[in-house]
Amino acid sequence: MGKKVIMRYFPKTSFIATQVKILLVFTIIFVACKSESPTSPGNATGITEAKIVKPQIVHTLPHDAGSFTQGLLWKSGFLYESSGRYGQSTFRKVDVQTGDVLFSTPLDQNFFGEGLALKNDRFVQLTWREHSAFVYDTTTFARVDTLSYSGEGWGLTNDDQFFIMSNGSGTLAFRDDQFNVIRTVDVTLNGEPVSQLNELEFANGLVYANIWFKKDIYEISPETGQVQRIIDCSELVDIENPANSNAVLNGIAYHPATEHFFITGKNWSHLFEVKIEN
Repeated sequence: MGKKVIMRYFPKTSFIATQVKILLVFTIIFVACKSESPTSPGNATGITEAKIVKPQIVHTLPHDAGSFTQGLLWKSGFLYESSGRYGQSTFRKVDVQTGDVLFSTPLDQNFFGEGLALKNDRFVQLTWREHSAFVYDTTTFARVDTLSYSGEGWGLTNDDQFFIMSNGSGTLAFRDDQFNVIRTVDVTLNGEPVSQLNELEFANGLVYANIWFKKDIYEISPETGQVQRIIDCSELVDIENPANSNAVLNGIAYHPATEHFFITGKNWSHLFEVKIEN
């Protein structure tokens, strides 16, 4: 007599429950993986979406509309400015409250003035395509040296250790006192590359950059190059009502005692003292 075959049947409900459990496991795995995606805010790569903020106007001050502002900085109660254009470029000392030019030295007509920085008691002024940075004494304003570099010069600032320079691209170059490039960092906004970084300022461990033909200032991490915040200056542009398309937002200076910024533009008649909330 053959063996008796015993068949076991599983209820349909038990089969469905098993499938539901499997689906639930896969769902948990998918959600966990997505939360670790490199494009998610706050993940291990540090890519976060830049917050948009607006500056608060503290004072609206006069500015020399004849200055094609390329570089701007504050020192000991005065503004120092580099103005551009061939045959019109200057390095100047400016009264903050009145906008009066207290001292001005012209550049040779073959030089186009650009960014300006103060480091080690020396002012350093870039030129656009002339590969020369002019060094001035802070007391006499006499030109005491000339530094050389390749490529174009746009914006210049420093972090007390290195000069930080832009050249119209999306890359910042960190240079030593002899202007040798020590390192570079590519700037990104929400993970995407940017371009046309212009006038620069360094404050509170961050780089602030004008973007040519934009109404925004980018707040940039010097370590990662990521734009942390977009400072929307459209209200300032609207108040100025620039005379032409070349009169763009350009010029950022920081006052460490008040923690305020001075902001202007090329051929602007206004200088804005503003507060930017943290």
